[in-house]
Amino acid sequence: MRDIKTLGLLGTGVIGAGWATRALHYGIDVVAYDPNPKMEDWLRGAIDNAAPALSKLTMAPLPKRGSLTFTTDVNEMIAAADFIQESIPENLDLKQKVLRELSATIAPDVIIASSTSGFMPTDLQNGITAPERLIIGHPFNPVYLLPLCEIVGGTQTADEAKQSATAFYEYIGMHCLQVRKEIPGHIADRLQEALWREILHIVDRDAANTDEIDQSICYGPGLRWAIMGTNMIFTLAGGEMGMRHFFKQFGPALELPWTDLKAPELTDALIDKMVAGVEEQQGDKSIREWERIRDDCLVAIQQVLRTHDQGAGKTLKAIEQRLYATVGVTQNAELDLSQPLRLHETEVTADLIDYNGHLTEWGFLKLISDATDKLFRLIGIDQAYRDAGQTYFTAETHISYIDEARQGDAVHVMTQIVSADAKRLRFMHTLVRTADDAPICEIEQMLLHMDTPSGKTAPAADHVQAKLQKITAHHAALPQPNRAGRAIGDPVK
Repeated sequence: MRDIKTLGLLGTGVIGAGWATRALHYGIDVVAYDPNPKMEDWLRGAIDNAAPALSKLTMAPLPKRGSLTFTTDVNEMIAAADFIQESIPENLDLKQKVLRELSATIAPDVIIASSTSGFMPTDLQNGITAPERLIIGHPFNPVYLLPLCEIVGGTQTADEAKQSATAFYEYIGMHCLQVRKEIPGHIADRLQEALWREILHIVDRDAANTDEIDQSICYGPGLRWAIMGTNMIFTLAGGEMGMRHFFKQFGPALELPWTDLKAPELTDALIDKMVAGVEEQQGDKSIREWERIRDDCLVAIQQVLRTHDQGAGKTLKAIEQRLYATVGVTQNAELDLSQPLRLHETEVTADLIDYNGHLTEWGFLKLISDATDKLFRLIGIDQAYRDAGQTYFTAETHISYIDEARQGDAVHVMTQIVSADAKRLRFMHTLVRTADDAPICEIEQMLLHMDTPSGKTAPAADHVQAKLQKITAHHAALPQPNRAGRAIGDPVK
């Protein structure tokens, strides 16, 4: 199978747009095909709407963003693609027809992956050319934030195709679940379908409305599901004796009439109830607004889970480690040391804004702290270094506020090393509004290098000192920052 530089998209609806957004973010070019030219504006709008949340998911250095091409000529997509992701409507006859036609033209070493939620790969392989390269790569919405991808092979699928697809999906930050045996609905959708059927029964019986049902999930089991699956949750419910005790205590409940797995008749009246319920829940917010709320929450949950190395946080942590080890090394090698270091670029997000609509005090510190983290990585202070019991602690901070920043402002941080020796590091961060290159704040910090087991200062490792000396030697030729060494109330030089 070939090296994947360009993703070909067949279908540009919600799922196709999600694939495009994720691939572009991680440096993969995308050629998106749709016979309807009006879908180009929709696709680009969906990508733009997703960008703010995705940009906050990780601080790790990213590769150069991929380029997006939209075409109504399927042959243009085929000619460019190293991997094709099919995301057309869930109609088996339609999928089989399209895949047969495409597979006759696509090179045999190009993997064809279907996003299908429930069809089995063997059925999709029927009559196609080179069926050994067809797999199911089933994602979850929003594709650009939820990392799960179910990998399913059919009776003719080659192991190499599954391995290559897995490597590609992991490269763009996904957690691949290898489904052992093809089954309608795969794994996760079968579980979702069971919950969905129960929801319909509850609404049909007027036991609860859609909002009350959603509350029962959001405030209860949904919070646990973000951390671990039902099996582990129920194991914990069994106490020290685990699952065996859980079955002893709760197993008899399986005989009780708590669920109705057979779906109720989908009458017009039931559909009307469901639609009315969710319309009331939606309120005045547009779907795009609700998508942004969902995305911000998903980012926050994954970042918390990363801290604890749990669930989707493991996937985020893994791709961050790769990005720091690959993209970060390349970016650091290209830095111009004759100027203050431009280490961190981002935008002011809603969570950093106060009730006046301005960047909060802690928001300033958050952006500057992110820049300090990148400075650390530049000089060799990474997790391995910290695990060995060595790091820098902040001893003193002086912040000067110069201008305001508002939500959506693009900003970057310029960092100048003022002085450094074996145990001390002093630098000046300047937060700059990118649009007009205007300084927003300056922060001067003094850090001490510590031996964390003893809690005492200690010389930095030789490789850290060497990198600092190299930068400091270059920065010594720069003008001293105006506010360097300034006490509160002192005039600016």
